Amino acid sequence: MKHIIFGGDGFVGRHLAARLVSDGEEVIVADIVKSDLPHYARCRHMTVDVTDPAAVRSVPMTADDMVYNLSAKMLSPLQVRAKRHEFFYPVNYDGTKHIMEAMNEAGAMRLVHFTTDMIYGHTVTTPMTEDHPVAPLGEYGMSKLETEHLAAEWRERGMRISLFRPRLIIGPGRLGILEKLFKLIDANLPVPMIGSGRNPYQFISVFDCAEAARLAWKAGVPNEAYNLGSLNPPPVRKLLGDLVRHAGSRSILLPTPAWAVKRTLDMLDAMNRPLMDPEQYLIADEECVLDVSKGARDLGWVPQYRDEDMLIAAYTEYRAKKDGTVMPARAFAEAAE
Repeated sequence: MKHIIFGGDGFVGRHLAARLVSDGEEVIVADIVKSDLPHYARCRHMTVDVTDPAAVRSVPMTADDMVYNLSAKMLSPLQVRAKRHEFFYPVNYDGTKHIMEAMNEAGAMRLVHFTTDMIYGHTVTTPMTEDHPVAPLGEYGMSKLETEHLAAEWRERGMRISLFRPRLIIGPGRLGILEKLFKLIDANLPVPMIGSGRNPYQFISVFDCAEAARLAWKAGVPNEAYNLGSLNPPPVRKLLGDLVRHAGSRSILLPTPAWAVKRTLDMLDAMNRPLMDPEQYLIADEECVLDVSKGARDLGWVPQYRDEDMLIAAYTEYRAKKDGTVMPARAFAEAAE
C-alpha cells in the first residue's frame, strides 16, 4: 500500500508526508512544485498539476492505496471579485473531480479530502457542529462545498471519503492575512477590530491538521465530515492583546462599529480594491467556533495547540524572516506548544 498525497508539497501536505515517511510508510507526493524538504530523500515526488486530468491519471495508483487531497487555492493572495471564480475553481473543484475520477479508474477507494469551515457562512448556532447549515459567502467556500457534493456522489458508488473542515490554519511558512496585523504591531500603530473584539477567534495548527489526516487513515477512513479547530479559543481582544504585549509594541486595540466597517469593505470590494475577502470580514464579529468533539470520538483526534501560542509563534517567524533568518518547522512547533 502507498500513501498518495496530492498537494503534498503544500502547507499541510508536507507535514503529513514527513510524518508518514517517519512511520516507515511508502509515500508519493504529487504536486506542481517541489521544495527542498529532507523527507524527499525517502519518498517519491511527481510533478502533477491537478487541473490536468491526464497528469493526475499518470500517478501510479492501485486499489490498495490511500489517497489524500490537500491541493487547493486559498484566500491568500487576495483576488478581485471578477477573478475569484477562475482562481478557485480549476484547482479546488476541477482538481478534486480529476482525482476522484482517477481513483475510480484505479480502483482506489479511500480518500481524505480537506475542504473548509467557510462552507458554513454566517453563524446560525454556536458552537458549530458538522450539521450546521451551509451557505458559503463567496467563491472559495462555494468551490469547497461543491467538492463535498462530489464526495457524496462517489460515496454512493462505494468510495470511503473523510472530509475535514479546518478553521484558519497556522503554521510555519504561511502568514497570509496575519502579515498585515504584524506590520501594524511592529509599527506601533492602532490595530482595528471589526466589532468589539469580545467574540472568540479560533485557529487550527498545521500540525494538528496533518495528524487528523493520518488518524482518519488509521480509523479506516470514515464516511464523515469533521471540523478542525482549537479548544477554548479566547476572545479577539485577549488574543491580540497578548500578542501586542509579547511584541513589546505600543499598539492599541481599536474597536469599530462592525456594520460600518463591513459596508465600507463591501464598497471597496465592489470597486475592485479589496482590503479583505468578504468571506473573512463578513463573519469577523461573529462567534465562529467549531465543535471538534466528533473528531475526538471517531478518530481519537484532539488538537494540541492553543490559539495564543500559535499566533505568537507566527509572529516570531515573521520577525525572524524580517531579520533574514529562517525559523525551522520544529522551532515553530516548540514555540506554539
